Amino acid sequence: MSTTTAGASADLRGRARQVIASWFEAPAHRPVADAWLRGFEPEFSRSLAREGLLGLSWPTEYGGAGRSNVDRLAVTEELLRAGAPSAAHWSSERQIGPALLRLGTPEAKEELLPRILSVDAIFCLGMSERGAGSDLAAVETTATRVGGGWLINGTKMWTGHAHRATHAYVLARTSREERKHQGLSEFLVDMDPSTITVTPIINLLGEHRFNRVDFTDAFVPDHRLLGEEGNGWRQVVEQLSFERGGSERYLSSYILFSELLRRAGGEGSGALDHLIGGLTQRLAVLRRLGHDVARMLDAGGAPIKEAAALKLLGNQFEVDVIEALRRCPVPEDSRRSSDFAASVQSSPGFELRGGSVEVLLSIIAREEARS
Repeated sequence: MSTTTAGASADLRGRARQVIASWFEAPAHRPVADAWLRGFEPEFSRSLAREGLLGLSWPTEYGGAGRSNVDRLAVTEELLRAGAPSAAHWSSERQIGPALLRLGTPEAKEELLPRILSVDAIFCLGMSERGAGSDLAAVETTATRVGGGWLINGTKMWTGHAHRATHAYVLARTSREERKHQGLSEFLVDMDPSTITVTPIINLLGEHRFNRVDFTDAFVPDHRLLGEEGNGWRQVVEQLSFERGGSERYLSSYILFSELLRRAGGEGSGALDHLIGGLTQRLAVLRRLGHDVARMLDAGGAPIKEAAALKLLGNQFEVDVIEALRRCPVPEDSRRSSDFAASVQSSPGFELRGGSVEVLLSIIAREEARS
């Protein structure tokens, strides 16, 4: 990293820390683990937007800052490190915006990109279904062409924050082909309650983050088709580089890791210190991988293999942080006790969201064979 780039990233980190500090001045606001999923606070996201900290890597003509993905990584690391509530903008700014920039129609770009940056458009991701979780190509939701657009019918499962979203990204089948990876297309859909029903899925913590989403003749106009009809699988695989290759894959449990660090160096902590040392080394490697993915995106690439590797290793790191803290239980009066309990109950899903171990290993092997 050049001195200039390092200086720019340091400035962005400082600005992000100021916004975060201002937010946490309020007694009711507290950090949370897995904040990019659990911490849904649109006003916090808008405070980032007012400081120009969203859309950093987007072109200036669409309201972005025209900076690098490496710069954006500096901000997302700060948000996750602090446990700042970022779920309201995370998927929209991380994934939908870049997909629109690459594949969207001019009309869709003009319509949606400014609203994403102002956090007036909040997207949920309609990918998984009952029989199409890790095997995403098995989706059965359909999109049928009608005059002026498409009608979407089907059911999506485990759709995060769909009950709060204004729009949905939907992967749907537009034709039946010999191979299930063919005939898929991507759409950007208004969350119209007259044609879309959202049913809560309450998790073990009693939280409502996930949903079942039923589409019944939900209309989407032609200009909201993302990319080419029938090319959805190739497009979504490239887009998952944005989802799998980010800092949320290794920093979701950072506030628990910081709890471990506070326990280091105490009397009789030799074994724990050794464990923390190993985790620290792994975190350094993961951050380097995250920067490599960001640099590849800046070069115009789609780091499919590298992003899959980062998610695979990052998820295991986060589980190991939780397991390390389990060995030295958090005191009942600690402000981290609830985060620890939440992370323990959420950890089985770490390796599922964004692709299971088997899927990631298959991607790595396939991409390696192509190289």
